[in-house]
Amino acid sequence: MGLLTEGGYPYATGESGLWCDRLVRGLPQHAFDLFALSRSAYQEDQGWVELPHHVGRVRTAPLWTPEDGTLRGSGERGLLARLVTGGGVSYGRRDRKRFAAHLTALATALCAAEDPRTDPATDGGLFTEGFYGLAELARERGGLHLALRSETTVRILEAASRAPGAGRTAQGATVVDHLATAAELERVLRPLSLDWYAPESLGAVDLCHAVSGGAAAIPGLLAKRFFGVPLLVTEHDVQLRAHHLSAPDAPFGAPVRALLARFHAQLAAEVYRQAALVTPGSTHVRRWQQRCGADPARQRTVHPGMAAERFASVGERDDAGGPDTLVWAGRIEPAKDLIALLHAFAEVRRAEPDARLRIFGVPAEGEEGAAYLAHCRALAARLFPDEAAGAHAEGVGPVTFEEIGVPEVPDLAEAYATGGVSVLSSVVEGFPVGLVESMFCGRATVSTDVGAVVEVIGGTGLVVPPRNPRALAEACIALLRDPERRARLGAAARARALELFTVEQNLAAFRGIYLELISHAPVRREADAVDAHGEPLLFATPAEARLLGHWTHPQPPATGPRVPSWAAGAEPEPAPVPVRVPVRVPVRVCAATGGAGGGDA
Repeated sequence: MGLLTEGGYPYATGESGLWCDRLVRGLPQHAFDLFALSRSAYQEDQGWVELPHHVGRVRTAPLWTPEDGTLRGSGERGLLARLVTGGGVSYGRRDRKRFAAHLTALATALCAAEDPRTDPATDGGLFTEGFYGLAELARERGGLHLALRSETTVRILEAASRAPGAGRTAQGATVVDHLATAAELERVLRPLSLDWYAPESLGAVDLCHAVSGGAAAIPGLLAKRFFGVPLLVTEHDVQLRAHHLSAPDAPFGAPVRALLARFHAQLAAEVYRQAALVTPGSTHVRRWQQRCGADPARQRTVHPGMAAERFASVGERDDAGGPDTLVWAGRIEPAKDLIALLHAFAEVRRAEPDARLRIFGVPAEGEEGAAYLAHCRALAARLFPDEAAGAHAEGVGPVTFEEIGVPEVPDLAEAYATGGVSVLSSVVEGFPVGLVESMFCGRATVSTDVGAVVEVIGGTGLVVPPRNPRALAEACIALLRDPERRARLGAAARARALELFTVEQNLAAFRGIYLELISHAPVRREADAVDAHGEPLLFATPAEARLLGHWTHPQPPATGPRVPSWAAGAEPEPAPVPVRVPVRVPVRVCAATGGAGGGDA
């Protein structure tokens, strides 16, 4: 299995790392090769997680360069200097013509006016012509990185935006917009220039499994085009939706954002067209994929699996938690809308004066996360001044911001155990992991209707509209005043989570999907293992070749830690060099004939 990742596994930090690790460790009957794209130098500096023994090759490549940050912050002069640096193109005349033709097709597809009658699942002619043409040129000649940073790219984009049929937004692009678009296209097309597209690399795997769309799926597209390797795409959140959500924060004008959005939309449609199967993590993601061109017949919803045993100690207790305490846990960022939660809790306090709100989490990375946490603390201090029981007692506020890992709250399960009601107040959410965690703990929940919340919660919790503090407050008050209802909902939530969202059900689903896709894939035989008519040669491949790893090396023990040979305490003997020689066994067939005496031949 070729596992394709972007900004995650096997790196110690990033997205979907834990899910990928559980998938690989849970399917030891398959050999895995990892093809990972990193997003930053910081991520690479954090190293890898420990890999299981059935992971073979690991190929990594950066999606970043040291000048990316300065490139986005440069003006027109800085952008032009960086694009033209190095002469731009090292191709000969024929290759320059090929590059210009393919990039013109791609730019025309991006600048064309959108037709609402166009079906994204079937219309991708110019985009695919340019995309795969550039990929073939990069595979044969290399140099795509420099060519996309050349002045030729800017001129082609400018000509495409002024051509008949171009959209109104593209027609309004300036030279600065074209420079920024060229820089961003070079960045998003970097996977085309990788050295992974060889018969002994991606061509040697039986199935490519991209754990997200976007850049992670590009190597899978090219593996299918060059070698016929089937592609499986898993998305717990739609990359195109994530791009749309982050677009307002990008330091670009409207024309650049429109062209990049068109590129990601066309790429998503091509990924869904070529994938043998698409596995969304929820019905919410499934609907998004269908809007982007996915065929419902080739979709299969597989919920991400989570480790239920981490929360068993809390979920199986009879303790229902603090009867007057609301708990919120997660990463503190604007999308979680803690401001609305604090205003809602102000109304809860008016109805239930003894109520408390405990917020567990850390701010998002960067200055924005720290600023948002400071704003939330300031609002809580203003809405809820510290209260003291007497004139000589220390004041304590009803709202606390706490971290997990202290002696009172050693882990996440104990954080959920401190309250009787778990609250989710997000305005943007994909698959609500925190909600599932609270369900494993047997807690009644109040959630906003965003993302896959309704699908996850079923009928085991209360759901209110987002950005509505009054509705959020009323739902919390209803559960705080009814302990029997809290207990019923908590028990039902835990039963639902154990049925649908465990690691075991996730592994069972992908175990069947892997076997299904491989069984339908055409058999690919090596050239030295077939005869002149394309039929397999007897004993051309020794049976030992089917073993995982190097069959001439001693196998590690089934249990206990793996000790490297240099640390075993004795001088290791050199391992013999594996030699695999195709063997033909001659078989002589004797015809049995009956003589006059009835003898056997």
